[in-house]
Amino acid sequence: MAIDQESRESMHSDLKTKKHKTHPWEKFFQGIEITLYILRWFLQMIYYLCEDVFRFFFPRQLKSVEKEIVLITGTGHGIGKELAFKYAQAGAIVVGWDFNKENNENTFKEINEKYGKRGHPYTCDVSNLEDIKATAKKVSEEVGDVTILIANAGILYCRQVQDYTPMEMKKIIDTNVMQLLWLIHVYFPIMVKNSYGHIVGISSVTGLYASRNMLPYSCSKYAVRGIMEALREEIRADKSNKVKTTVIYPYMVNTGMIKVSRSRFQHFLKMLEPEDVAEGIIAAQRTEMEEVSIPGIWRVVNNVVRILPRKAIKRLIDLLDAGVEPDPIDSF
Repeated sequence: MAIDQESRESMHSDLKTKKHKTHPWEKFFQGIEITLYILRWFLQMIYYLCEDVFRFFFPRQLKSVEKEIVLITGTGHGIGKELAFKYAQAGAIVVGWDFNKENNENTFKEINEKYGKRGHPYTCDVSNLEDIKATAKKVSEEVGDVTILIANAGILYCRQVQDYTPMEMKKIIDTNVMQLLWLIHVYFPIMVKNSYGHIVGISSVTGLYASRNMLPYSCSKYAVRGIMEALREEIRADKSNKVKTTVIYPYMVNTGMIKVSRSRFQHFLKMLEPEDVAEGIIAAQRTEMEEVSIPGIWRVVNNVVRILPRKAIKRLIDLLDAGVEPDPIDSF
């Protein structure tokens, strides 16, 4: 038995050696194959660059959102509120989730008075999976299947690293990151089943460039970027999947969450108004853009700057000197 076992092991070793022997011609042809693939990729890259330049001057036509059911989180104020108004104005049925019941109901009272019965407010803690599931069930029964999902709700505390409490850091991650994961968990299978849907994740310029005095927030927005990129790859791998995705990177927005901002060039790097950001988000969704920064220059700068040496990037950050200061001590 021992001899048989040794023989088998020897034969197995010989087979492995033969199996891994590569003929010189195989390497040659594989080299040609790699070269052809790189050449094809290079030509595709030139085509896509030309396409991007063309689309910059001649954007795609806006898709109609009439009769779409648009779920927006964080509709009690700021960007979410503006999004709710603009989608209702465009003819969509708007479902708004917010933790603040009073603010949310006031938003939809205005919408329904102005545009007819197009709005449906729901009170929901988007950091809680069970609350999301329960609210999603109500929406399905009372309104219908959501076709456009915009995970907009978010929170921000501006602190130096050592001044954050564990609860503040957890709240930022739960609201900004887990919200998106839970919403995808609940709504993505429905959209796949219906072969129709669009998911929009709201990241931030701090998801492109980390900034001081907002470490957990910047971390959360990098996570949103990663989630949306991973989701896009999941969809791309399944040719039958018709769900669309968009990720947005807005610059600092005047929603009240940032108490003190700074910028060396105030006229060029001023805070954005929620209405303008909402307009950019809707345009990106309705033209099915996969990635958009607001203003658009930030994504371009990020793509170019990332190939530079790290020290050069640091000098550019110092030159712009744009970001936030820690919140006043009395707001802690």
